[in-house]
Amino acid sequence: MNHEGLPVTKSWKTFFTMVHWSLRRRSSWVQLAGHEGNFKPSEGGQILKKFSAVEEACLAKLMTDVLRPFVPAYHGVVELGGERYIQMDDLLRGLQNPSIMDCKMGTRTYLEDEVCKGPQRPAPRRDLYQKMVKVDPWAPTAEEHGQGAVTKPRYMQWRENISSSASLGFRIEGVTIEGGAVQREFKQTRSQDQIVEVFLQFVKNRVDVLKTYLTRLENLRQALAESIFFKRHEVIGSSLLFLHDQKGHTSIWMIDFGKTLPAPANSHLRHNVAWTPGSHEDGFLIGLQHLASTIRASLDRAEQRPEPVPGPS
Repeated sequence: MNHEGLPVTKSWKTFFTMVHWSLRRRSSWVQLAGHEGNFKPSEGGQILKKFSAVEEACLAKLMTDVLRPFVPAYHGVVELGGERYIQMDDLLRGLQNPSIMDCKMGTRTYLEDEVCKGPQRPAPRRDLYQKMVKVDPWAPTAEEHGQGAVTKPRYMQWRENISSSASLGFRIEGVTIEGGAVQREFKQTRSQDQIVEVFLQFVKNRVDVLKTYLTRLENLRQALAESIFFKRHEVIGSSLLFLHDQKGHTSIWMIDFGKTLPAPANSHLRHNVAWTPGSHEDGFLIGLQHLASTIRASLDRAEQRPEPVPGPS
């Protein structure tokens, strides 16, 4: 166990926001959100992310939406080494030893097409079965144990139910504290009380940081209420990226729009109701409400516990 008291993993293969020092300039950080290799550093405080038509379309629309102050600034598409990249601001530029938390938002983090493909049943997959039994050997059914495989819809829905996604509308994907090791063992972090303790360790009990995060969340909530983009898109698999550093620079950003699709014409999504097949609802606002409540609870606890939060011995 590390000194912050959170479990450490060296796995870099699944979704999470990671950072590393630029070899060319120590003051420059490169933000990586997604699979390893999806990002490249760029000049002038920007990064390059592998091109996705869906994400590029979202970022272009967001640059003219009321949500623009809450997403990385988009600078168009560039080609490098025969590959296309989306160019956007590096959110970590100028931060000293930043602490970062990635919270995946929504009660549904998979596309409707991934679970509603008509009569054709998705093929069972051994790799997803192995991921499932690694977390909970009792989770697969007898039939799934017999096959040694589970379908992708079954895995994704199980994944959400063991975490706080289904119950709270968000889950912690990963944390790094003051540029330290990436910590991702939050698959079964489900209750608000558990998440409060993670937040207190993440901010090292800093009341000022928690207050700033609450203000930023409230400003985001107001912007979402006014946003045309938000009304007309199902926001799937997107994250809120929490950032703060030792000097107190604090912010929250919406990132990852690779599964954010326009809703059917003339529909205005509510984002605060449960999903039913065909509704295109994502539960984003359910997650935002519970996230704000969790940070308020963290703030209350921090004010009662003025000393830094120790990790377990």
